[in-house]
Formats: sequence, C-alpha cells, structure tokens
Amino acid sequence: MTAIRENLAQSIIEAGQFLYGRGWSPATSSNYSARLTSAEVLLTVSGKHKGQLVADDLLAVDMNGISLENGKKPSAETMLHTQLYRWKPEIGAVLHTHSVNATVLSRICRSDSLVFADYELQKAFSGIATHESEVLVPIFENDQDIDRLASRVQPWLDAHPDCVGYLIRGHGLYTWGQRMSDALRQIEAFEFLFECELTMRMLQRT
Repeated sequence: MTAIRENLAQSIIEAGQFLYGRGWSPATSSNYSARLTSAEVLLTVSGKHKGQLVADDLLAVDMNGISLENGKKPSAETMLHTQLYRWKPEIGAVLHTHSVNATVLSRICRSDSLVFADYELQKAFSGIATHESEVLVPIFENDQDIDRLASRVQPWLDAHPDCVGYLIRGHGLYTWGQRMSDALRQIEAFEFLFECELTMRMLQRT
C-alpha cells in the first residue's frame, strides 16, 4: 500500500469513527470516499460498519465505479461518488451520511429543495463568505436504480456549479470538499442547519 493510499485510508477510517460517534452514520449505513488519483477513487466496501472501519474495508474503483480489487464489492451508490469526482476535479473527498435530521427534514419538506439564509454558519461552506447569501440544497427522490438517480442529479450539478451538497428524500446527505477535513466541516454545518430548520418548523406549529 502506497503512502498516499495509507493516508487517505486513515482519513476515511477517522471520518467513519467521527460520523458514527455523532450518530450520523448508524450501523452499516453511509459511504465515504477520497480521490486516489485522477482516475481512481478509494471507497468504503459495501456493508461495513462505519464506526469500525479498517484499511481492508476500502477498495479502489475507477471513475466508472468498477472495482479494481478482486473480491471486494463497492457500495451500491458508488456512481454518485464518481459522478462528483468527474464533475469537479478539485473535489478530493465525498461523504454520504444517514442522520436522523437529514432523513426527517427531507421527508417533511414538500418542495424539491431547501433554502438556508441568514445563518452565520453558512460561512462554513466552501465559497460562501457571508450569512447574507443563500444556500440552496436540492432534494432528489430516493431511487434504488442508482444510474437513474445519478441522471437526475447531474443536470442540477451542471446548472448549479456552486452546489455544496444535496439530499435524497428519506435517505440522507451527500456533501464533498477539496480535502476530507473540508467535507467533514460541511457535514457539521449541514447538521447544524438541519437541526435549526426542524426546530423552527416545530416552533412555528406551536
């Protein structure tokens, strides 16, 4: 194993421990990845407990989501990861989580997107420098056909190059960053905003 792969593997393992510890990646849910080369991605193997990952729970895939390691099965959602790496070459890490807040909010939201505005923590997202901006988060309907789901995501990404993440309804969050630390920062920011939004909606109903 090369030093680059070892470092990336460790960053994914530590991300899993952190996200599982926060309750955002329960059991074997979620999947994480990091760009290994311009043509390869290091990704979590399907069905592994994300709080207990070891180096052997990762595998390399090409940009078409094809496993490059015999005997290892990539996540069913691999194409949603490689899609992002192909979309922007500066993306170095992608995280997909299954938090309660993301799942519930995506289910109760009637529209196909969420808009966050006037939150100071919006500045935690890459490219956003003021709370006066708006963060638009699309919500895509869940689909077991990942190729079909990816075909719905791509037009949005192409039309919104500043997109910092998206939700799959009743499923979870996808976000990304130049480094793993950037993707983790955005996960935390999203979770804060999701909790704020849910709390505001609850208060408005009382």
